[in-house]
Amino acid sequence: MKAKLKKMIVLFITITIALNYTSCKSVKNANNKQKGGAIGAAAGAVIGGVLGNNLGKGGKGTEGAVIGGVLGGAAGVLIGNRMDKQSQKIEEEIPGAKVERINDEIIVTFDENSGVYFPTGQMNLNESSKQTLDKLANVLLEYTDTNIIVEGHTDSVGTASSNLNLSKSRAQSVTNYLIYQKGINIDRITTLWFGETQPVFDNNTSTGRAKNRRVNISIKPNQKMIDDANEKAKN
Repeated sequence: MKAKLKKMIVLFITITIALNYTSCKSVKNANNKQKGGAIGAAAGAVIGGVLGNNLGKGGKGTEGAVIGGVLGGAAGVLIGNRMDKQSQKIEEEIPGAKVERINDEIIVTFDENSGVYFPTGQMNLNESSKQTLDKLANVLLEYTDTNIIVEGHTDSVGTASSNLNLSKSRAQSVTNYLIYQKGINIDRITTLWFGETQPVFDNNTSTGRAKNRRVNISIKPNQKMIDDANEKAKN
């Protein structure tokens, strides 16, 4: 009983340290590559600590935490660096798009000010939108070790059901263009639609409605990138 209690206390302390580590000011202010390493190290430390306490003997629990932290941290740095480069490339190719890095994800927002936009009630891509997607597709084709999520959104003009269908059509317009015109592997893309339910600006103004008629594209590491990073971290 005492041994089990001791293990539980050690595990609690390990997790607490990991959570504090990932939320400290230095991590919040770090770049994404550094954040990836910090979060990976913390996660690796927790996993390593659990394995060490359950499998190790003669005080090997701490050693397990250290090993887990090093491997997790190195893989996190590699993934973060890869995603940073891709994010920078998108910003260079499409200056008007809003490009955000959140953890190991890239979120690209297109509205009428950034090249891929839809007039009220419309779902078809115009030539300007296609040119912007051409630039994005070039980056996606360069970085094949990522998955892509296309999300369609609308303003609040019209009924909720019609807007849901409209956002679906808009998202599918982008997805179809990337697949059938630009050659993006269909297995990389997931298409989602949300209608008017996720506004980011005030629908009571024409400017706000225009910004809510948008398509978001999220780019995430796929299993290949994760496996490659873990393999390189071991060397």
